[in-house]
Amino acid sequence: MFLGRPWPGPGEPLWLAEDRAWALALAEVEADACPDCGQPWSEASAPEAADGAGYDADLVRCHACATGATAVEAHERDGGKTHGLHVVISKRG
Repeated sequence: MFLGRPWPGPGEPLWLAEDRAWALALAEVEADACPDCGQPWSEASAPEAADGAGYDADLVRCHACATGATAVEAHERDGGKTHGLHVVISKRG
């Protein structure tokens, strides 16, 4: 959902104070997110979180990603290079 207002008229600001506050708050949250799991970095990297204290992990297989990984493995087996290789997954049907 996007927050905002209709396109501003002449002389009206594009961003209101509330818009700026929401954008800054989002930037702060995103800057504190672990790039891998998305948990707040300030919490997940704290000494008291050592050894996974306070976190549970579930292993879930993405079958689309597994299909991509299988294609890459086959490409490598056939002597294909993987430098710069991107895998594009599309749903059949």
